[in-house]
Amino acid sequence: MLLTTGQAAQELGCAITTFRRLISAGLLPGLSHRGVRVMVPLEVVQALQTRHQAPLDRLPDGEIAVLRVDAARPTHEEGRSWLGFAASLPPDDLLKALRGWWRCDAASAASGGLLPVTLSGYVVAVLTGLERWEKNPEGRHAFPDARLAGYVTDLAAPRTSITSSLDSDRRLAELLLGTRLPSHSGGAIAYVTTRTTIS
Repeated sequence: MLLTTGQAAQELGCAITTFRRLISAGLLPGLSHRGVRVMVPLEVVQALQTRHQAPLDRLPDGEIAVLRVDAARPTHEEGRSWLGFAASLPPDDLLKALRGWWRCDAASAASGGLLPVTLSGYVVAVLTGLERWEKNPEGRHAFPDARLAGYVTDLAAPRTSITSSLDSDRRLAELLLGTRLPSHSGGAIAYVTTRTTIS
C-alpha cells in the first residue's frame, strides 16, 4: 500500500513540510512517483513510527546541545559545497555540510561531548570532537576539530554508516543514530535535558 506525503505526515502526526525534509534528504527507501506526487510505502511510515526515543539517560552529561538541520542544499560558502544533511553525501562532504557557524553557548555544547544532528526530529548524524571552538565577528561559533562519528543512510531500516575509528565515537553513534530526538529552538542549536527526574 502506498501513501501520499500528506497521508504519511498525518500518520506520523507531523507537518507535510517536516515529512518532505526526510524525502529530500534521501532517507526513505521505496518511494515512487505518480505524476507530481511522491508515494511512500506504508511499511516505511510504520517503521518511522516505531523508531525509539533517544536513550538520553545513558549519556553522562545532564544537558546536550542538538543541531537541527534541513535537507542539504547547495551553498557558495568557502570550503564547502553543501549545507545541511543528505544521506548520499560522502562522509567528508557531509562533515563540511554539518560543520557551521552557529549562535550557541559553545562551552555548554562542548561539555556534552557530542552533538546529535537531527532532521525532522530524527537523529541522522552524530558529531564529536567539540573540545575546541572558534568565534567569528558575528558572534557565531564553529568547532573546527569536529568529527563525524556516523550517519544514517536509510531511516526506515535504519541503516547507518559508522565513520569514526574511535570506540567512544562508535558507541555514541550506535546509541543515537536513527532514534527520535525532539527539540525546540528558534535557531539551529537546541538544548535538551538528558534527565527526566531529579534524585
